[in-house]
Amino acid sequence: MKKIDLHVHSLVSDGSFTPGELAVHAKEQGIAAFALTDHDVMAGCAEAAEAASAAGVEFINGMELTADFQGLKIHVVCLGFDANHSAFQSMYKKIRVIKEGRIEDIIEFVRRKGVDISLEKVQEFTYKGLLDRYAVMRYLVSLHLYDRAQPLWDNYLDPAVVELGLNYNITAEEALPIIHEAGGVTSLAHFHKNIGLGKLESRQQQEQAIVELHRLGLDGMERFYPNYSAEDAEFAARMIAKYDLMPTGGTDFHGTNRPGIEMGSGMNGNITVPYAFFEGVKERLGK
Repeated sequence: MKKIDLHVHSLVSDGSFTPGELAVHAKEQGIAAFALTDHDVMAGCAEAAEAASAAGVEFINGMELTADFQGLKIHVVCLGFDANHSAFQSMYKKIRVIKEGRIEDIIEFVRRKGVDISLEKVQEFTYKGLLDRYAVMRYLVSLHLYDRAQPLWDNYLDPAVVELGLNYNITAEEALPIIHEAGGVTSLAHFHKNIGLGKLESRQQQEQAIVELHRLGLDGMERFYPNYSAEDAEFAARMIAKYDLMPTGGTDFHGTNRPGIEMGSGMNGNITVPYAFFEGVKERLGK
C-alpha cells in the first residue's frame, strides 16, 4: 500500500532536516506523497516542492497553524491553500508579527536563565533571514542541552513567551474561514494533546469542540498519529465518520529534534497513512 505523511516539519520551524532533505528522505522511506507543515511559516514550501518533484514524490504545500479557541491553544494542519491569496497574506502577516515579536527580549529572558546566548549568536541560526522563536530554538539545540527539542520550549521559550505577554495567537474563528477563502482545507492536529483538546475533561466536551470547529470551517482531523492510544484512535475514527470529516494523518516528524519518530511510519512502524487520504484531500481541494 502506498503511504503518505501529511504532518512533517523542517528546520524552517523546529525540525532538523532542510525542506529539500525532507523530500529525499521521503523517497528513501517509500513515501508516495507528503506535506510540509512547518509551524506558522511557509518559507520552506517552495524548496520542498522543487526537491519533491526532482525525487518523484508528490507534494502539497501546508502549514501547521497555531490558533486560540475557547481558551485552548490548538494546532490546525492547513493544506493546499494559495499562499499568495490576499486574505491569506493579510492573516500571515499577523501570524509572523506574533512569531517574530520581541525576540531580543526572549533572548534576554533565556540569558538570565544562565544560557550563553546573544542576538548575534541566534542570528547565525536564521533561515533566509527569519529571526523568530524557532531561530532561538535552533541555537539552543546547537548547545546540546537536551537530547530533544521539547524541553527547550518547556524550560526556556514557553516561559519567556508567558512572562512577556506574548502567549496569544490568531483565533480559529478568524483563521479557518480564511484558509477556505484561499482555497485550502484544514485538519485538527493531535486533538488528544494539551495543544489540542486534551485539557477538556471528557470525550463529550471534545466532541462539542469538534462540532463547533467544524461549524467554523474545520474540514477534518488526524485519523492517524504516532502516540494516539487505542481509545484516541477510536474516538478520532468515530468523529470522522459521524460528522463526515476529512481524514488526514501524519507522523509529526521533526528529525533528530524528536527522536523515535520516523517520517511515514511513526514509532517503530506503528502507523501507515493510506494514499487514499491524499486523494481525499485533493478531492476536497478540487484538484
